Amino acid sequence: MAQSSMLSFELNNNIVTQLSALSQKATQKLSLLTPLSAEEKKGIHQLARVSQVGASTRIENAILTDAEVLWIDTTLVRDARVGVFQKYEYQIKDKLSRDRERSIEEVAGCRNMHFLIYEQARDFIPLTEITLRGLHAELLQFYPKAKHYLGQYKNVTNSVVEINHKTKDQRIVFKTADPGPITQAAMSDLVAWYNNTASQFPWTIAVACEFVFRFLAIHPFQDGNGRVGRGLFLLSLLQSSDSVLAEVGRYVAIDRQIEKHKEEYYLVLQRCSGGKFLSDPKKYQFEIFLKFMLKVMDEALDDVDYYLNRLKTTQALSDTARLVLKCINDFPEKKLQTNDIIQQTKLPRRTVVYSLNALIKSGLIQRNGQGPATRYQVVF
Repeated sequence: MAQSSMLSFELNNNIVTQLSALSQKATQKLSLLTPLSAEEKKGIHQLARVSQVGASTRIENAILTDAEVLWIDTTLVRDARVGVFQKYEYQIKDKLSRDRERSIEEVAGCRNMHFLIYEQARDFIPLTEITLRGLHAELLQFYPKAKHYLGQYKNVTNSVVEINHKTKDQRIVFKTADPGPITQAAMSDLVAWYNNTASQFPWTIAVACEFVFRFLAIHPFQDGNGRVGRGLFLLSLLQSSDSVLAEVGRYVAIDRQIEKHKEEYYLVLQRCSGGKFLSDPKKYQFEIFLKFMLKVMDEALDDVDYYLNRLKTTQALSDTARLVLKCINDFPEKKLQTNDIIQQTKLPRRTVVYSLNALIKSGLIQRNGQGPATRYQVVF
């Protein structure tokens, strides 16, 4: 097809039909969001953002739950500025377990990177390598070991290696671009291609898939490429000339669905390239990745209904039930006992028990154990 000329691969009729159907679904979901108040939209956006950040870090094996990410996010939002992690760092690390320290740092950095993407996506047109380096610096700014390579392209090889922990044998799973001139040239070509194609090609998701896959194959940074790459997919949506897709992108958590299909995700990346960086992008099988991401996007759009239901359910709660829910949200690292909640909320036992039952019935919290061992924790 002539319309595929700016891509490195052709879009067949079946793919175009799926892209068109997804566009219609995005329009439908936006129609559900449009009547909401600014405060309600802000609430939906936070639910999506927390899911996005939490899933993106867990895909890379960080171990915080979405509930813990929500607590960190809410704590930082109180200051209404991005760079407040240091102010609350001791409080956060003291509140969450010590063995999760890198996870906390990764979530704080990933949150900052996503904040910039959500708030400044349109300002990053045209995209520059300086912007990409800046996003990488935001991502890893709280991880001490990354200080010497923040925002810098790799200077040593970073091929993906699989280690057999029994035999200690190593196997290269993905051979990335060599550091130095090859990586630098590949990134320069990629950014130039994206700026030319994104502004002219009608199907944003197809462009985003080629852009992100080529970025991942290059693996330009020493660490954090997966999280930056998935952030760039979101950036592509928010920069889209399709106003519906650009707006809906604020309310979907794409990485939440990638996390659900994590094994397939890595298998797809392997199949697209044969496990190695290729200097000629036309040799990649982008359509495999595109089909996967179409499925992921379709499921992410379904999450809009999930977030709307959570918002409506929360709004329908009594004042005391909302207070109990806030208490449980404030302690995501714990499974709270009834006495803990009574102590924190200063509510009568009978009121707390009634509220807990209402929250369980609404699907907002979960109950673990029985009798004296009963604990409560948020559901996300």
